[in-house]
Amino acid sequence: MSSGLKQELSLAQGVGLLSTSLLGTGVFAVPALAAQVAGDDSLWAWPILIVLVFPIAIAFAALGRHFPSAGGAAHFVGMAFGPRMAKVTGWLFLSVIPVGLPAALQIASGFWQAAFGWDANGLLLVQIVTVGVIWLLGTRSAGSSANIQTLIAILVVALVVAIWWRGDITPAQVPWPAVSDIASSNMFHALAVMFWCFVGLEAFAHLATEFRNPERDFPRALMLGLLVAGAVYWGCTVAVLHFHAYGEQQAAAASLPGIVVQLFGEHALWVACVIGYLACFASVNIYTQSFARLVWSQAQGKPSSALAKLSPGRVPVNALSTVVGCSLIFVLLIYSLKLPLDMLLVYANGIFVLIYLLCMLAGCRILQGRSRLMAIVGSALCLLLLVIIGWKSLYALGMLVLIWLVLPCKPYTVVKQQ
Repeated sequence: MSSGLKQELSLAQGVGLLSTSLLGTGVFAVPALAAQVAGDDSLWAWPILIVLVFPIAIAFAALGRHFPSAGGAAHFVGMAFGPRMAKVTGWLFLSVIPVGLPAALQIASGFWQAAFGWDANGLLLVQIVTVGVIWLLGTRSAGSSANIQTLIAILVVALVVAIWWRGDITPAQVPWPAVSDIASSNMFHALAVMFWCFVGLEAFAHLATEFRNPERDFPRALMLGLLVAGAVYWGCTVAVLHFHAYGEQQAAAASLPGIVVQLFGEHALWVACVIGYLACFASVNIYTQSFARLVWSQAQGKPSSALAKLSPGRVPVNALSTVVGCSLIFVLLIYSLKLPLDMLLVYANGIFVLIYLLCMLAGCRILQGRSRLMAIVGSALCLLLLVIIGWKSLYALGMLVLIWLVLPCKPYTVVKQQ
């Protein structure tokens, strides 16, 4: 049965979409944060983290391959635990909009401040324009977003390669610590910080039905995108350590732009800032498109609803407009309340981990063989991450309970788009 959405994504486009989603707001800041927490030990932390994330990624790949749906995580959870839980998961994912999207937009606009010194009003304008561009891009097919985000991924990789080349960094110079010298406490704290670089798998799952060959290309794109993002993060960390571009005295997001200025001069600062902004744009874009597809998918239970309709180009424009409208409202609200960025990020991250956990538990129930084993391992890792977040995860758990209580008890129909 066709999902109704246009099936046009290639393997290369999928890799571009996922890698930019994972790089997103983290590529400029997290390597410096990891270096600050763990020093040279952070070089080992990235490959260890990729190994730890692999079971979760394999489980997501299996879910997307066998049960492709624009409903993404909500669809997987619904197949395992029923339509009511699917609805709860969908609303839980949408509850990221009030905190997660404004936080990412704040980070994106920060690059304009670094390049041009704009004030708060100017940065608000950047955020509003960014949302408008994302809406315009979203009115086209997923292939348009994929082409742009693949180009952004190439620019990010090119920036890291340029830093290595101009800085005369070679693999032989990488200061790998001896395994016996690694401090376990440093490694633990670094992994806790770095995990957020691999939030994005759940958003990518909403695009599974838009691949030309979802059963073959979706899992491959997911795994290759994960490896590309991991390699870029590791390369950035090597550069940050090589130039000692980290520490409490400077903002983490300023580390790579600072290195670019050191190597290429002040005139190159705007290049680094533009690439940083584009990486953030790519992350916000894929989440906005994913939210729109989730809203469209959830609306299929009421075919007469405007949200359930597609444009002539087979794009959920009505659902997209609703998501973008809500995003603008919360951007303006958070600007007026002057809510701190770190608080917004913590609340959003707790929801992401909980959604990962629900998907892994669904995989334990509906997957078989090796994929089911990976889902079991992934469930254990997600539980560990909730423990690491500690009391700050209460926001996500509270939202889950609140959504469960508020949703009406009448049965829902889980529409399977395959």
